[in-house]
Amino acid sequence: IIETVSFIKMLTMLPLLKKMGVDVVYMLPISKFSKKDKKGDLGSPYGVQSFTKIDPNLKDSLTGKKTTLEDEFKAFVEACHILNMKVIIDIIPRTNSVDSDLIRTNPEWFYWIKADQYQNYKAPFIEGLPNVTTPTIDMMEKVYNAEDTLRHINMFDYDPKSQNETLWNEIKDKKNLSELIEKHYNLRVAPAFSDYINDPQPPWTDVTFFKMYEDLPKATKKFLKNTDIPPYILNDTIKSNMYPGEKPNLALWEKLADIVPSYQRRFGIDGARIDMGHALPHDLLEMIIDKARAYDKDFTFIAEELQPQNAQKARENRYNLIISNGFVMEPRMFEGKLLEFMHQGLHLPIPVLAMGETHDTPRLASREGGETTSRLLTILNMFMPCAVPFINSGQEVFEKQPMNLGLDCTVDEQFRLPIDDPFYGKLALFDRYQFHYLHPRRWELPDILDFIKPIRKKYIKQITSKTGFLPLYGFNHPETLIGLSYSKKTKKNHHNTLIILANANPYEEVKRHINITDLRVKSSNKQMVGKLLFSTHESPRDFTQFIDYNHLDIHLGAGEIKIIEL
Repeated sequence: IIETVSFIKMLTMLPLLKKMGVDVVYMLPISKFSKKDKKGDLGSPYGVQSFTKIDPNLKDSLTGKKTTLEDEFKAFVEACHILNMKVIIDIIPRTNSVDSDLIRTNPEWFYWIKADQYQNYKAPFIEGLPNVTTPTIDMMEKVYNAEDTLRHINMFDYDPKSQNETLWNEIKDKKNLSELIEKHYNLRVAPAFSDYINDPQPPWTDVTFFKMYEDLPKATKKFLKNTDIPPYILNDTIKSNMYPGEKPNLALWEKLADIVPSYQRRFGIDGARIDMGHALPHDLLEMIIDKARAYDKDFTFIAEELQPQNAQKARENRYNLIISNGFVMEPRMFEGKLLEFMHQGLHLPIPVLAMGETHDTPRLASREGGETTSRLLTILNMFMPCAVPFINSGQEVFEKQPMNLGLDCTVDEQFRLPIDDPFYGKLALFDRYQFHYLHPRRWELPDILDFIKPIRKKYIKQITSKTGFLPLYGFNHPETLIGLSYSKKTKKNHHNTLIILANANPYEEVKRHINITDLRVKSSNKQMVGKLLFSTHESPRDFTQFIDYNHLDIHLGAGEIKIIEL
């Protein structure tokens, strides 16, 4: 029997995370999710059915009725805090499952379509516009003028309660509510879809959007010939940050703004990532952040912002850090994207996650260079300036199978495992799955991260400061050669410098003279004694013979990283 994870089982993982230097445990949604129109064996944790209930799949079978699920999550959070780890969860205030518990109390918060037309439901296709077009105002005028948009809007109807409240009161508390609504009203909750125009993705059948405003978007309703129509899902009505209405659905907003405080009050969580927070109405986003910070002024918010150019906006919205685009940039080392990303944090007003993979992307161990690349990037991310290192679950054992196919994936990504593997073709986000913790190199990355932990700690102020960093280059510098340096003054008024050199070419060695003239001048470092503190290819040793005042003579094997201290 393949059991799903539980908070009790996760307690046994905490010593491993502590060994690797992890001080924040960030979890995907833990709220109760729906199995209606589900994806995979289990459904998606993003198809939340109840914000306040924890998903029953997370209850441990070993404890039975001796403890409640809530007790077990409390114990997990407390254990993390004892180990000086913080706990961050995902919240999803923009969408809910198509059989959300909130439908019983507030059907008017949702969009509804005629059930007998459900099989034909899809986002309208707009002739003449390319795939994945941003819904700017000029594009939305074309959307509303399209014949297929009229077909789409005509599928929608008013919510069941407003159509017949007496009947609604008779059926709303019955177990099979969805079936009764379809039988008596010919209605189904409208599935969500991408807010980009002509996005080839099919509708997301397990989730729907909340109706954030009681009226139509102010900027686009002029494109409608008749505005006295049922509420509908379209690229503008679901992108409330760009297209707000004039009548906020305040009762819904109050409910959404209390999700985080409810977890703070009951469990003492330390942070949250707001799923698609940038697409929420600005005033609602402020409510969510204000209420959490009123309870805990140091509460952390992660912005699901993948574009670094939007970092300033995230800072203005009072986020602490952004996800950014490392999972796209880092694996493209031969295109110079890794080198570019390593310097990204220096130019942004808010920290980014230093990451090569997420739960939505291909695994690093399946990318160019395989496990060699995965090892190098995992270590290198610990020293990226002004960034927060991120390790995706399973990354530490070179997992090859992605959890989801959401971002930057190829069509064959789902089949990275050998065909005889019991989890061939499975996706951990939706299916019963086990990471390959018996991988023959399973201790390699944990042992390395444990070893470099005190090195990072010694220079942490410089790594997180924009003034403590200097990039290093050599003559005829390949884009796969990464050079980072951090300098600090010691108590004896000496100047020590930490140098990280990485060869991101997993196939060929590289030999270079690294220019350290600027380093000497900027840091006042005149030290001529060098120590190799760490290498993926050799043991620590004296490095003095490879140093002169202006150059560092360096040899790096394929995929090697060296950490040197002057």
